[in-house]
Amino acid sequence: MAGNERSDTGERPGADVRPGPAGRTRWGLVAAILALPVLVVVGLLVLVGVWVLTDDEETDGTRLKDVPCAQALAFGGAELPTGVRDAKCTVQSWLDTDYQADFRMPRGGVSAWLTEAYPEAPRPGGPGTKACGSGVDYCFQLDVTERPGVDAYYVNVNVTYENAETARVRYSAFTT
Repeated sequence: MAGNERSDTGERPGADVRPGPAGRTRWGLVAAILALPVLVVVGLLVLVGVWVLTDDEETDGTRLKDVPCAQALAFGGAELPTGVRDAKCTVQSWLDTDYQADFRMPRGGVSAWLTEAYPEAPRPGGPGTKACGSGVDYCFQLDVTERPGVDAYYVNVNVTYENAETARVRYSAFTT
């Protein structure tokens, strides 16, 4: 064939045959590939924001939570005494559980309440009550693991006589 002759397909021999338009970049595909990391980062930022804003209902138990005082004392095998006022009770639980109770009660009822709740507790001034700490009139720690229906392992009780009528009780029931 001569230089101007065409083949049966209508093209000159030796011509570069490519399908579609020559030299076009598919920018849509490139843009999608480049946008993927940006979308991942934005998604992670949104997840972090949601986590920070909804962290009020933590699930690991590392913060103190207010609980009814009857629940706090029942964990250690005691009942809330009569005449309680200014009661504040909390729980902290994760691997171990620690209930705390802080309340005031009539001074005259402390001995009867403790005798009923913990008859095996040492008497004031007896063995195990010497290291109460500054300002505490009576204290003890009691192993309650053998008591049926009690979830705590130990109970701590600290009693401070504030005046002739009032005693402040700090109670702790916990596992270790």
